[in-house]
Amino acid sequence: MSKKTLFVVVGPTAIGKTAMAIRIAQKLGTEILSCDSRQFYKELNIGVASPSAEELAAVPHHFIANLSIQDTYNVSMYEHDALALLDTLFATHNTAVAVGGSGLYVDALCQGITAMPDPDPEIRAQLKQQLQIDGIETLRAQLRLLDPDYYYSTDIANPLRIIRGLEMCLTTGQPFSKIRQNKNKKRPFNIVKIGLTCPRDELYNRINQRVDQMFADGLMDEVRSLQPYRHLNALNTVGYKELFDFFDGKTTIEHAVEEIKTHTRRYAKRQITWFQRYDEIIWVENKNFSKFLQVIADF
Repeated sequence: MSKKTLFVVVGPTAIGKTAMAIRIAQKLGTEILSCDSRQFYKELNIGVASPSAEELAAVPHHFIANLSIQDTYNVSMYEHDALALLDTLFATHNTAVAVGGSGLYVDALCQGITAMPDPDPEIRAQLKQQLQIDGIETLRAQLRLLDPDYYYSTDIANPLRIIRGLEMCLTTGQPFSKIRQNKNKKRPFNIVKIGLTCPRDELYNRINQRVDQMFADGLMDEVRSLQPYRHLNALNTVGYKELFDFFDGKTTIEHAVEEIKTHTRRYAKRQITWFQRYDEIIWVENKNFSKFLQVIADF
C-alpha cells in the first residue's frame, strides 16, 4: 500500500463489526476509530454495546466514551475531530480502521457532509404543535409524501427525526434527503469500505441474544441511573426509551424486552438499506476472516 489507507468496517448492529475490526487492526498493527454515534458517550455502555474492557485493551480505540451525554456534539464536529486524528495517526501508521453502523457518521468521515440551513423556527413550532394535537402518524404521512427516501431510511418511531425531515423539506422546498446528499470531499488517503453480511435469520438471532445478554449484564440498572437525563437526545435510543416506559409504569418488563428486540431489528434493516446504496462497499460474510485478509491484501 503506497498511499495511506483507511479500512472502514460497516454493517447492521450485532453482526460482529467490533470483533472483526479488532482482528483487522491487530493484523495491520494499527488503531480503530469508532463511527458509532452512541458509543461516544461515557454514560452509555451496556445499552449501546460498547467494546468491552478486553476489546479496548486489545487495540487502541478512539471516539469511545470520550464525551458526556450533556456535551454538545454533532456530525460536523465529528468529521473535524476524526480527520484531525487520522492526520496524526497516519504520521506513524500506513493504515487505520474505522468501524460503526451510524451511516451519517461514516459518510462524514469518508466524504464529508453538507452544511444544513437553519430551519424556520415557526415551521418547527407548528410541527411540534401538530405532533401534540394530531399525533405522529399525521407527520409520518406528510413526510412520506414529501420525502419518501428519507422516510424509508430513518427511524419513523422517533418524532425528532420526523420533525427534522419535515422542517427541512418545508423550510427549503426540497426533500431533506436531497439537501443532505454529500458533495464528496477529496480525502488525502485511500478509503476501502468492507460490509459485513449474514443471513437475516442469523442476524435477528444475534440481535435477540445480544438484548438478552444486555439484561444479564445489568441494562436495567444502567437505564435506571440515567432517568434524570432522559430528556437528552442521546437517551432517545433503543434500549433506553423502552425501559423508561417500563419505569413509568406504561408497560410490563416482558413487553419492554420484546420492544427492544423489535426496534433493534428495525434499526438493523434501516442500516442495511443505508449501506446498500453504496456500490463501493465490498460485502463479506461475517465469519469469513480469510476473505477480509484477501481484501486487505488487494490494497
